[in-house]
Amino acid sequence: MRLRQLLRLLRTTSLFLVTAFSALSCNMHDKADTFITPSGDKLVITPIKHASVQIDYKGRNYQIDPVCSNVEPIVEYTDKPKADFIILTDFHDDHFDSYAIHLLRKRDTQVLLNKRSYQRLGRKFGIVMKYGDTAQLGDGVSVTAVPAYNTTKDYVQIHPKGAGNGYIFNFDGFRVYIAGDTEPIPAMKKLGKIDVAFLPCNQPYTMNLKQIGDAARMIKPKVLYPYNWNKTPENSIRRALAGLKGIDVRIRYFK
Repeated sequence: MRLRQLLRLLRTTSLFLVTAFSALSCNMHDKADTFITPSGDKLVITPIKHASVQIDYKGRNYQIDPVCSNVEPIVEYTDKPKADFIILTDFHDDHFDSYAIHLLRKRDTQVLLNKRSYQRLGRKFGIVMKYGDTAQLGDGVSVTAVPAYNTTKDYVQIHPKGAGNGYIFNFDGFRVYIAGDTEPIPAMKKLGKIDVAFLPCNQPYTMNLKQIGDAARMIKPKVLYPYNWNKTPENSIRRALAGLKGIDVRIRYFK
């Protein structure tokens, strides 16, 4: 009897420890970071997963590439506010999820997206953004579509030039670069001052470990979030970016 009680206690304790560790890990991975813009307002960036990012600024909510179940872990967005703006970089399943868009939309939500995503939605709604297009979002906020594509010969068919977008958000002079699915490209040299950059690291679809370092040195953001890294080992990303000078590299759970 005592042995059974001991085994039951061990199982209960183990379950508690696993649950607690999982919750702790989730909190560490989903930690929101707060930045102060030149206007003195708070900008909050919350990692969700993979390529899904939430930004809150001046009472407005921006959801970039929201995805529920196409990529693990499943996120139902039931604990997220309805979005004022939904921005899509790519039409592939790890960036595009019509159900997530449905969950986050309200009557006046604006959806900005690349042409292929617009076509996949069935042309129901949304503003198509082409390279160089800028949309004024109000309250001193704008977003500009910039190139995002593969350059390696064997991979150019995965993300051909013109199919997907990167974006630069300008929050009252605080500039956030969402690279989308891309490798290092010449346009990165012309982005100007970048305060926060999200760069992908996931060959063969985006950058390899050397390329993300090359892109970071080209862009020189103040803060860098490696994201969209899928099966790339987290420790490998840390080592690849360890030598960057003047760049605050922040690892979050963007697997």
